[in-house]
Amino acid sequence: MTNSFKDKLGQGGYGGVYKGKLSDGCLVAVKLLNTSKGNGQEFINEVASISKTSHVNVVSLLGYCLEGDKRVLIYEFMPNGSLEKFIYKGDTLKSGQQLGWEKLYQIAIGIGRGLEYLHRGCSTRILHFDIKPHNILLDEDFCPKIADFGLAKLCPKKQSIVSMQEARGTIGYIAPEVFNRNFGNVSHKSDVYSYGMMVLEMVGCRENPYAGVCNTSDLYFPHWIYKRFEEGKEFELPSAVTSEEKGNCEEDDHSGLVVYTDSSN
Repeated sequence: MTNSFKDKLGQGGYGGVYKGKLSDGCLVAVKLLNTSKGNGQEFINEVASISKTSHVNVVSLLGYCLEGDKRVLIYEFMPNGSLEKFIYKGDTLKSGQQLGWEKLYQIAIGIGRGLEYLHRGCSTRILHFDIKPHNILLDEDFCPKIADFGLAKLCPKKQSIVSMQEARGTIGYIAPEVFNRNFGNVSHKSDVYSYGMMVLEMVGCRENPYAGVCNTSDLYFPHWIYKRFEEGKEFELPSAVTSEEKGNCEEDDHSGLVVYTDSSN
C-alpha cells in the first residue's frame, strides 16, 4: 500500500505518517504507530473516538490494522498537509504559498465547527486535548479537518467535569486547569482554550517556535509577544493593514492602536 513506506508525510509523537494508495487508486495517509509509546492506548483512543465521527471538519478514518505489535491507522489523504506550514514565517516561504486573511478566517471557522461537533454533535462527547496547527489538516480546497486523536478522551454528553490522572497536550496550547487543578476543573472548555491559542498563532505570524527552539517558554505565545514588548520590537499583522492605514494610525495619537513600541521611551 505504501510502496515499502517510501513517501513519508510527517512524524508525530506516536509514529510516522506515510502516503499510500489503495487498490482502487484512492490516496490515503498511513500512520504507523510506535510500539514503544503509549502501551497501545493512543491506538485505542483514535479508533474509539474517530470511528464515531462523520463531519466535514474532522478527518475520516478509513481503516486500521492490528497484527501482533503492529498498529496502523489509515486516513483520508490531505494534499495540503497540516496548517502549521502555512502560518509561520519561513514555513510559508518553503511551502510557496501564504494564505490570505479571508482564507485563514474560513479555516478558523471550520475548525471551530469541527470542535463544536466533537463536543455537542456526537452521541458521546469527544475531548481532543491536543488542538494545535500541527493537528489540523487541509484538503485540496484548504478545508480544515481536525486530526490526531491519540490523546482524546470520551465522556457522556451530560458530564461536564472530566477526571484525568495526568496532564495531556502540547506546551503552549494546554489549558491551565489540565496541568494544575488549582485553576479549575477539566472539561470540554479545555479544548476551547487550546483553540483560542491556536487562533492567536494563526494571526501572530511569528517564526516557527518548534524549529530548533532552545527555550520552551518561547513555545508559549503570550510569553513570546510579551518578550517582544519588553524588547521594544514591532508587532503587526503582515498584509492586514495597508501602508496608508498604518500612516494614519501613527499620526493619530488617540486611535487606541499601538503599531510600534520604542524601548527608549
